[in-house]
Amino acid sequence: MQNGSNGEREKATGAVTLSLDPGRVIEDYAAARAQGPVVAVSFADTDAGGDESAANLEDFLTREHLFVSHYDEVLSALVDGRFSSDRRSALTPEQRDKLPPVIEELRLLSESLLSKDPPDHTRLRKLIQPSFSLRAMEVMRPRIQKLTDELLDAAEHAAEARGERAPDRRMDLIEAFAYPMPVTVISDMLGIPLADRAQVKQWTENLLRADRRRTGGMDAETLAKLRQFTSYLRDLFVLKRQTPAEDMITDLLRAEEAGDKLCEDEVLSTVFLLYLAGHVTTVNLIGNGAFALFQHPTELGKLKADPTLAKGVVEETLRYWGPVDFVTARIAKENVHLGGACIPKGEPVMVGLAAANRDPARFSNPDAFDITRQGAERHVAFGKGIHLCVGAPLARVEGQIAFDTLFRRFPAMRLAVPPEEVRWAKSFLRGLRALPVLF
Repeated sequence: MQNGSNGEREKATGAVTLSLDPGRVIEDYAAARAQGPVVAVSFADTDAGGDESAANLEDFLTREHLFVSHYDEVLSALVDGRFSSDRRSALTPEQRDKLPPVIEELRLLSESLLSKDPPDHTRLRKLIQPSFSLRAMEVMRPRIQKLTDELLDAAEHAAEARGERAPDRRMDLIEAFAYPMPVTVISDMLGIPLADRAQVKQWTENLLRADRRRTGGMDAETLAKLRQFTSYLRDLFVLKRQTPAEDMITDLLRAEEAGDKLCEDEVLSTVFLLYLAGHVTTVNLIGNGAFALFQHPTELGKLKADPTLAKGVVEETLRYWGPVDFVTARIAKENVHLGGACIPKGEPVMVGLAAANRDPARFSNPDAFDITRQGAERHVAFGKGIHLCVGAPLARVEGQIAFDTLFRRFPAMRLAVPPEEVRWAKSFLRGLRALPVLF
């Protein structure tokens, strides 16, 4: 990081240490904000017991990094075209040629819409965006509502079969509802056949839940599942070309924008992104929001009294406990002045979404969970700019229906264990391992 006045590279001193425990890192983000808008950070494993996996952190976690911590600067970093999402953007052709080859199982994941810059990003997004328009989402509402009711009916029947009675029936809200609802919705939208979905779940359920303390890359079992899923999708594409249907995979295969079509690998990486990101975000939104409501009975009472506040629950949950804590890298394509610092060309910065969403300069009393908060929707949980989450409208509709229906149908729903026994998953995505409730 360079000083904006003299342009000389500063050696970072006193880097802020960010915990790898999602339950503790909010305090560390506050410490980072206290040091400035752009600060040096490092990471530490806070688990007791000396787990040797602490020595196997991914390379980008073992070094000091520039971290954008204030709301205004985070917003700037997300919308500034001088930052690239392509890690190779600052490399010369010679440097790119020397990069180690990416194994096939990960190549398609690494070349998704998330890591593209214009014009490729623009072309791909134009072909995907119509499926997630506000109009399309309103058309989806009745289907999402029906699915929500069916899943809650099933939870009631399962409890009845165990001999449990309201209000002391038990369920894991993640397993019984928060996971199957969005994964079913995105499977319907993509056109994954019903008969294949259990197998697809086995192939994909762990892809985005890598332990924060594990080494980079994927283990052999996960890679094997990824290969199987890739092979399955290529076969499915053949079927969709032979027998087109009213679904997103068919649309992507025949999509065209100003003469451009997606090649098969682009369709494959897009389906990966839509399927994985299209449900994990909502799983965590529903789980995190319900957990926050259980710990804030006044706010839960407001929702029960006025179900229209479900929209406020969604936006405040995204601000308070959004599903993504930070964007791992934006690469400066030239020297960029930001927050009193100069980011040198080629330097990656980590963009702190969760840190920005707790910035007291933007949100008053930011550590309070307030579902009637004015301006909560100005959070950056979905990013901003050209990389604003394409599925954000879907996640919002799913969350609104979930919070409205859960507490309208089961007003006595409450935690089945003390809050301190609920555990965050050890993942770079903020979500819960499980959420046991009584209803």
